[in-house]
Amino acid sequence: MATLTVEQPKDSRRRVAGGLLDPRQLWKSTPDALRKLNPATLWRNPVMFIVEIGSVFTTVVAVLHPSVFAWLITAWLWLTVVFANLAEAVAEGRGKAQAETLRRAKTDTMARRLVGTDRVEEQVPATALQLGDIVVVEAGQIIPGDGDVIEGIASVDESAITGESAPVIRESGGDRSAVTGGTKVLSDRIVVRITQKPGESFIDRMIALVEGANRQKTPNEIALNILLASLTIIFLLAVATLQPLAIYSKSVQAFAPDSLALNRDGVTGIVLVSLLVCLIPTTIGALLSAIGIAGMDRLVQRNVLAMSGRAVEAAGDVNTLLLDKTGTITLGNRQAGEFVAVDGVTAQELADAAQLSSLADETPEGRSVVVYAKTAHGLRERTPGELAGATWVPFTAQTRMSGVDVGDRQVRKGAATAVMKWVRDHGGHPTNDVGAIVDAISGSGGTPLVVAERVGASPARALGVIHLKDVVKQGMRDRFDAMRRMGIRTVMITGDNPLTAAAIAKEAGVDDFLAEATPEDKMALIKKEQQGGKLVAMTGDGTNDAPALAQADVGVAMNTGTSAAKEAGNMVDLDSDPTKLIEIVEIGKQLLITRGALTTFSIANDIAKYFAIIPAMFAAIYPGLDTLNIMRLHSPTSAILSAVIFNAIVIVALIPLALRGVQYRPGSAASMLRRNLLVYGAGGVIVPFIGIKLIDLIIQFIPGIS
Repeated sequence: MATLTVEQPKDSRRRVAGGLLDPRQLWKSTPDALRKLNPATLWRNPVMFIVEIGSVFTTVVAVLHPSVFAWLITAWLWLTVVFANLAEAVAEGRGKAQAETLRRAKTDTMARRLVGTDRVEEQVPATALQLGDIVVVEAGQIIPGDGDVIEGIASVDESAITGESAPVIRESGGDRSAVTGGTKVLSDRIVVRITQKPGESFIDRMIALVEGANRQKTPNEIALNILLASLTIIFLLAVATLQPLAIYSKSVQAFAPDSLALNRDGVTGIVLVSLLVCLIPTTIGALLSAIGIAGMDRLVQRNVLAMSGRAVEAAGDVNTLLLDKTGTITLGNRQAGEFVAVDGVTAQELADAAQLSSLADETPEGRSVVVYAKTAHGLRERTPGELAGATWVPFTAQTRMSGVDVGDRQVRKGAATAVMKWVRDHGGHPTNDVGAIVDAISGSGGTPLVVAERVGASPARALGVIHLKDVVKQGMRDRFDAMRRMGIRTVMITGDNPLTAAAIAKEAGVDDFLAEATPEDKMALIKKEQQGGKLVAMTGDGTNDAPALAQADVGVAMNTGTSAAKEAGNMVDLDSDPTKLIEIVEIGKQLLITRGALTTFSIANDIAKYFAIIPAMFAAIYPGLDTLNIMRLHSPTSAILSAVIFNAIVIVALIPLALRGVQYRPGSAASMLRRNLLVYGAGGVIVPFIGIKLIDLIIQFIPGIS
């Protein structure tokens, strides 16, 4: 599974979309949808629970007073409930497919536990391991449980968890010590201290979360459910008050003929239930759970595990993003971006010396010097025989420089103070140019590397300076501009000095930066933002990041990090890509936008149902109401049935949108609201008029409906 990067900002809208709905998923999820008809399950969704009660009532009425109209209404009311359950079952089905993949990673593993101070080895089932146990794992063996490496270093295959086939290095100490049960050691030997309790491994928690077994409703979902329940009660009272009005009107105008909609006893039970079901917000009530589950599923598709739906929602409401510079905003390794020669030295001479001194330098910076010399100055690669007699001088922390001796020529490259000392030690005198160039590069946020040479017995001389730049990832400025349009403030966190940090922040386009940052500084910044009423998101991978991850509203821990970091965060990125924090925010916003859009559509599409059902109920008594029949529906019964059928079908039609999510476009809250009202508000008004009319044109030919 390839990791998504930010190099293609134009695709950001596509990235946060989910997959298309496979029609086969509807069929596979139907048994689960039918099982959800159990009232013990359905009562958690008050809107659909009311619809089920109405379905039971109309079933009884249809049995006692059978008619084609009654049975068709009853069938479509039951289908409304089934379709609502189907939306949730399809969303859960995607999670179950993910869980099945994870279960295959859980094998019956035997662990080699070390017991006592002399570490006697014993074989025990992995399920018998307790918190704090010490186990040894060698090449070819499965790691029996989550833990931290306390001895050794090994290459580990984590494809069962991350989907990424490339092995990763896990070693004791540092921020890459955490290992996950179910992954495989490919080389060497490590000793692991178990950090999980039985049945609470990372895989166990992933399975429970993606299946939805532990999914709890978020505060926003609970609030919306309360609103929907309140609207349902209001419409229930409104419908109930129509019955006395109908009885009185029929008694006053007894000449009006009885119909399947209205007789001397008032509005028939079938029609009252139909009116109630069509007026209450069944569309959003049916899709609300599916929207939440699908939001978490979109994160799982990107190898991000959210520990709760609340974390996904919080990501959508984030006001401040804290982003580490290295690996998130920049490429992580400084690269050569310019060769600045001193007076009397040509750029070609400097490039030749810089390339020569870097040929044996295996650091990313050294390789970048060779690449830049070739691309910017056209220097060819050296042939093997050309440097057969060369003596390579490796970089050390003591000398702070590297280089090569070829024949009577000596070339050195490294830190300015170290190289200039080498020049003086070999009879040379530093020129004023070098100091000015070094200061200018340092002031711009770059790293200067001085290149010098000595030929034969002549004094050494400085040739110029290599400008190493922190390369900002392509497209980051556009992404930060988009964040800014959404009202999100971006803060770059770096250990660099303020001068360097300011230069990189300006190039990247972030709103602010925190230079020479310590873990305490991060915590203080998060608390300061939160005290101002803002939600904060950040990433981290080390034990020292754990307090800040726990404090942040959205804390994304890297899977390569320590167990403490993963326990502290409320999300884990299995690909360990800090750039994903921006995508997580986009997915969170898409979840909130989708929920708002479908709520708007659900409430707006009730308008057409008023024009369909109210005239059908009372037109016989009050002929003037026929003017409200602007759709010119065929008959009162066909109008009511058309509204009920549309009410059910629209749920199925919107399942793909609920799972995929509304297309996300960065913008202000005001622009999003305008688009929401225009597309889903106006659309929710217009679409039902068209849909109900088309259904009426078809069902008018059913015997017993006219």
